[in-house]
Amino acid sequence: MGADLAADYPAAREVFAQADEILGFALSDLCFNGPQEALDDTINTQPALFVCGIAALRALQSQCPEYTPAFAAGHSLGEFTALAAVGAIDFEAGLRLVRERGRLMKLAGAQRPGAMAALLGVGPDQVTAWCRLAEQQTGQPVVLANDNCPGQVVISGDHVALDAAIELARAGGVKRVIKLAVSIAAHSPLMQPAADAFQEAIAAVEIRSPAVPVIGNVAAHPLIDPDAIRRELASQIISPVRWTDSIRTLIASGVRQFIELGPGDVLTGLLRRTDPNPAGIALNSAEAVRRFATDTLR
Repeated sequence: MGADLAADYPAAREVFAQADEILGFALSDLCFNGPQEALDDTINTQPALFVCGIAALRALQSQCPEYTPAFAAGHSLGEFTALAAVGAIDFEAGLRLVRERGRLMKLAGAQRPGAMAALLGVGPDQVTAWCRLAEQQTGQPVVLANDNCPGQVVISGDHVALDAAIELARAGGVKRVIKLAVSIAAHSPLMQPAADAFQEAIAAVEIRSPAVPVIGNVAAHPLIDPDAIRRELASQIISPVRWTDSIRTLIASGVRQFIELGPGDVLTGLLRRTDPNPAGIALNSAEAVRRFATDTLR
């Protein structure tokens, strides 16, 4: 993750060096070399994704200093990257927040293990109904966690309740269900202890009005002031990620080009499934940044 960006762009390399110093261990080595098992631990995954996203942004800014967004948005953990990208939080504060968020979510997952599953070919309203029925049957929580794009939703919660919801979905005609390789039930009531404790971390951080509106996960509306951002980050851990609505809000606001920052291209794929008309560009490598910079400056 991010090794080629750090090798080719001094601005990106500096981001990884700053992260290592702030955290007190070589996150950069973990990103570049693994091991995968350690990188997949949410306490490390969250800061790794945050740092890689900011490194890609700094690489882009070093090539296209005048290029600025009209809006920003981030999926789940990516919301912190979006806030840092547009000046609502400092890089150091954002990094410490996501590290603590990962620690608290891991702790909550150890106390009350859960699971997550993707359901394909069905909408959020029907899935929410199945989750409510599964909760009634089992007495345990399971909820809609992510509305990623039309036809792709994720559910999250207690193992027994999640299995019950899956059975209801299959009986209702859902043919593709993918259990995710996670040990925590993100964006579900099982994360309430993490959400409660995380409020203290949020209260200790300076938050400013962002340079441009950030479309929040919880309401899919612009976050434009510090109080709104604090409320968002406090509730985000236990609330569904309304990504489909977030993308539609951006498109309705006139956005025609989406730039994805980070090590993958998942969000660019979700954009195409939501609306094929806007351009989606994933800046997930040094070559991708070079190509985009060349096209922009041409």
